[in-house]
Amino acid sequence: MTAYAIAHLRPTDGPVPEDVFVYMERIQETFTPFGGRFLVHGTTVEVREGEWPGALVMVGFPGMPEARAWYESPAYQALLPLRTAHIPGDLVLVDGVGPDYDAGETARRYREAAL
Repeated sequence: MTAYAIAHLRPTDGPVPEDVFVYMERIQETFTPFGGRFLVHGTTVEVREGEWPGALVMVGFPGMPEARAWYESPAYQALLPLRTAHIPGDLVLVDGVGPDYDAGETARRYREAAL
């Protein structure tokens, strides 16, 4: 099942530091060995509910083992401080749902568990 790395990166004041450009130039090479690819990167977020200051980045991986292996890889861990030192944000790894996913069935299970 596909897994995703999703980051919400928040804006900062001032010019973009060189470290951030280096991070952007090198990030692809860190997840390619794990089957990762950008799904969302550098696009405008259209907020319809709530607030979303900043940018959304989304990378798809073949599965959670590959997503974890990418995040924990020496290549990514060496690159990570170039971003985190300059751009605040959050990053999560999450499993996707399969093609037969049924939200109604999930609601039924949650309802039964709540009783």
